[in-house]
Amino acid sequence: MTVYSNSARCLILACGNTQRSDDGVGPRLAEWAEERFQTHDNVRVVARQQWTPELAEEIAAAESVLFIDSSIESVPGHVGLIPVEPRENNNGSATHHLDANALMGLARELYGSRSTHSMLLTVGAGSTELGESLSDPVEAALPRARGVLEKVVLRFLEN
Repeated sequence: MTVYSNSARCLILACGNTQRSDDGVGPRLAEWAEERFQTHDNVRVVARQQWTPELAEEIAAAESVLFIDSSIESVPGHVGLIPVEPRENNNGSATHHLDANALMGLARELYGSRSTHSMLLTVGAGSTELGESLSDPVEAALPRARGVLEKVVLRFLEN
């Protein structure tokens, strides 16, 4: 496994596929966060198509983690923010895709992670069909999602 010598106080971990319409909102927000926090050495941004077990080590090295993903369970364009509680991965760590709670649980199980803060920022998806454009409700929600992202990261950095 890779040892992350450039671990950060705050890890922003986005998930999504930019070729599946609104599923790409996570990577888009990650791109914005990279630019917004480029002068903050203690913020690290990682975007992946899916969250995999290999990320547990990097999560364990961070004091705070902000997960970002689209949500097909929310109203399109709805911006949500919920705490992430570590949970055991009932499918075993051999799975190729984990949710935020399972990843936090894996980081705790494998590395003794006690990250102080972890939150999940979601934006309700209207479409996950093939395409690189966001739906109108998700596009309209981007400014609010960016604002929530910024506030959470700045709050994480204060603690």
